[in-house]
Amino acid sequence: MVFDWLKRWMPRGLQGRAALILLLPVVTLQLVISISFVQRHFEGVTRQMTRSVLIDLRYLSESVDAAPDRAAAATVARQLGRPLELETRFAAPPAEGDAVRVIDLSGQAVIATLRAGLDGTLAVRIGSSRRVTVWIDTAHGPLEVRFDRRRVSASNPHQLIVLIVVLGALLTLVAYLFLRNQLRPVTRLAAVAAPTARARRALQAGAAAEVRAAGMAFLDMRNRIERQTQARRLMLSGISHDLRTPLTRLRLGLTMLPDEEAALLVGDVDEMRRLLDAFLDFARGDASEEVETVDPAQLVTRIIEDAQRTGQAVILRPVQGESRPMPLRPTALRRALENLIGNALRYGSRCEVSLLVTPRGLRLLVEDDGPGIPEDRREEAMRPFTRLDPARNQDLGTGVGLGLAIVADIAHGHGGALHLGDSERLGGLRAELVLAR
Repeated sequence: MVFDWLKRWMPRGLQGRAALILLLPVVTLQLVISISFVQRHFEGVTRQMTRSVLIDLRYLSESVDAAPDRAAAATVARQLGRPLELETRFAAPPAEGDAVRVIDLSGQAVIATLRAGLDGTLAVRIGSSRRVTVWIDTAHGPLEVRFDRRRVSASNPHQLIVLIVVLGALLTLVAYLFLRNQLRPVTRLAAVAAPTARARRALQAGAAAEVRAAGMAFLDMRNRIERQTQARRLMLSGISHDLRTPLTRLRLGLTMLPDEEAALLVGDVDEMRRLLDAFLDFARGDASEEVETVDPAQLVTRIIEDAQRTGQAVILRPVQGESRPMPLRPTALRRALENLIGNALRYGSRCEVSLLVTPRGLRLLVEDDGPGIPEDRREEAMRPFTRLDPARNQDLGTGVGLGLAIVADIAHGHGGALHLGDSERLGGLRAELVLAR
């Protein structure tokens, strides 16, 4: 649970995490030095310097006590104070007692050392004027003694802290700049993963050998996948194209035959043409289509209106969220939505489409009142050439099993996914097409 809470606050980007890796050790080191070294070091130096002043104060206090009267005591104090660099006079201590700033750690150490080493200390005040004032109880009354703060505290104790902070920040900045130069090709590769030539040039800009090797291996793998995909697309496109001509001639010849058997054969030929069209759609995919900036609500509305003009029982529910233009492949999205609507109406009597617009993407819901798909077979239903006859067959045509596979492929091309579930509103299947911005 603690790690889950930390993950929500961790940076998502590679450069943010690299900066965190740099900052955590530096900040931790500065805190440890400041607490365990700086504070203890300056407190120890302050106690040693204060003990040396204590010797002078004890000698002064004993000499004043030995004087016969107050006037003689004042004279003794003045004569001893001059060579010891102490200002002395008889004066009552303040009613408030000791005074020192809360953030003055060495000042607090001075007061503690004076009180522990000098009997008769009435009050100690350390102000902002860099002077220390001590009131000592003597036989002739309270004696006020003043001396320079530099005699009991190390001068400029903040310089070490400032030096640590400044150097730590400077070195962290330098390290981050070097690390960013090594991470920049990786981020460029992620940004320009589609155009391979640009990605190769981005990798050459000062990247480490390991980063370049990993990037080049990724690009080579991507090129092999593209070549295989292109070969598959060309093969299926060629087969579909070459078979269309004889099928057209065969259908033309069959239509000239008058008997009922010829009509059945014409139906078979039409079914073969539909299968070839499905193969072609699956082979084409959406990789060759250019990305356009379109309004998703307007695009979905046009698709639903076109379906309604052809007599399909489909309705569009009110759009939820604010629809703004975003980069999409409109032809591929139309193909995906039409496949989902066709699937819904093939196995159900009506279909409802919902569009939810969120800051992170789109959610297209297509629901029907058909028999649905069992939960344990929904993943299988999105695989190519899969037909789930027991769950979805109503003798209305089962197709070739590429409809949901095409939709899932289009969703992946948009950085999204296709999810199948149960429709609470209509009781049939709910297909949720999620597209990332």
